Amino acid sequence: MKLKLYADSVNMYGSSPYVYPMYGLGDIPQAFARLCAVYGGTYMLNKPISEVKFAEDGTFVSVVSEEETATAPVVVGDPSYFLKSDKCRRVGQVVRCICLMDHPIPNIQNQPKSCQIIIPQSELKRRNDMYIICTCYVHKVCPDGMYIALVSTTVETDNPEAELEPGLRLLGPVLEKFVSVSDLYAPMADGTTDRCFISKSMDATTHFESCAHDILDLYRRIMGKEYDPDTPVDATGGGAQAAE
Repeated sequence: MKLKLYADSVNMYGSSPYVYPMYGLGDIPQAFARLCAVYGGTYMLNKPISEVKFAEDGTFVSVVSEEETATAPVVVGDPSYFLKSDKCRRVGQVVRCICLMDHPIPNIQNQPKSCQIIIPQSELKRRNDMYIICTCYVHKVCPDGMYIALVSTTVETDNPEAELEPGLRLLGPVLEKFVSVSDLYAPMADGTTDRCFISKSMDATTHFESCAHDILDLYRRIMGKEYDPDTPVDATGGGAQAAE
């Protein structure tokens, strides 16, 4: 299945199976927001979430932002909005290192401006793979002549930063690096009972395959059926996928 996905992706666009947005990942939610607005979605920007309210039986009621309250049939969000409730559980940690460089990753044929490297767990004698992604000024994510690399993996020891050493060694000289360790959370339930649909935390992967699977799982839980990309969408706002 993964080999087929890789082969199909190679033939989809250019010579690489991976596509990265210009100006960084922030352009993905912006594109989603624009498309959602076309189909009738409404956005409230710069509105901090003060509280998510639930009824006595645990079902979702409303979202409070400062002095305003929004009600809806369901709520969808990532675990960070529900940490004060019993709606999600901690399932591990991920360690990431963002590196600023003035050169591409060495020892790669043709010295590409961007690349993705996955070091299998078996090569590292670990339980989890290690992921490396490098982008640069060509993608409008940093000044001319600069490169940004991200090394990440799932934490397995009490010294997370040291776990990244095999990946960091591949980068060559690094001007500056920023290391972070983040908790990973998963929903306690599927949301069909409490009308609270929670995604999983972003894991260590850099190719977003697990994120795509999570989105499809959210759709299935909310809509009660699998997503069919071939179903036509009604541009008036309802859409065949969202009409039920």
